[in-house]
Amino acid sequence: MKAIILSAGRGSRLLPLTETRPKCLLPVGGTTVLGRQLDTLEAAGVAEAVVVTGFMTALVEEEVAARNGPMRVTPFFNPFFQIADNLASCWMARAHMNGDFLLINGDTLFEAALLRDVLASPAQPIQVTIDRKAAYDDDDMKVTLDGARLTAIGKTLYHADAESIGMLRFMGEGPALYREKLEQMMRTGDGVSSWFLKAIDAIASTTGKVAAFSIEGRRWNELDTVEDFNALNAHFRDA
Repeated sequence: MKAIILSAGRGSRLLPLTETRPKCLLPVGGTTVLGRQLDTLEAAGVAEAVVVTGFMTALVEEEVAARNGPMRVTPFFNPFFQIADNLASCWMARAHMNGDFLLINGDTLFEAALLRDVLASPAQPIQVTIDRKAAYDDDDMKVTLDGARLTAIGKTLYHADAESIGMLRFMGEGPALYREKLEQMMRTGDGVSSWFLKAIDAIASTTGKVAAFSIEGRRWNELDTVEDFNALNAHFRDA
């Protein structure tokens, strides 16, 4: 299994913390956001990781080069990170989507047990990892479900059954389905400015081949704001 991590962004909502480093290199619990992601993936037996970089790519490349574990980690620079959103990052990295893989947001942190659950779950062409809570806000990546099948995903959905945590798994025909949809969407007027999950929404609505997998009860965090950063480090100090 391969992992592709989308870490090209600066994290402007985390300023001034991201004045001199990208979001993925912010310190968390004795390492960095990216370091913790890679450590967890490596411990779970993931053989290879591709890190899509952008803002201050040299710093990320240095972090990757300093690793000496068994997992092969390759940086992949997106030179258009300032003008393109992460659907374009996925499109540029599509050559790495040539087999089963995980696609992970660069600001999603997850415990090892959560990752093991995802890796051990039944094979599906495309699987979106979800969690549930009492209410959802405008910033949540909301999903609607028909049983275990995902029917729609997006921040502007009126109704929500759950939220995406920013970890997807592609198996079997899933990688080809996603690559094909990326190619189609990058030929449209808003492809460059689209979020990568817009392609998942389109596949879900036309093929029905997107499943949802719940990790309710497992720990994960999304790092978007300075408040998120402070809460996350407080957790590791208290752990």
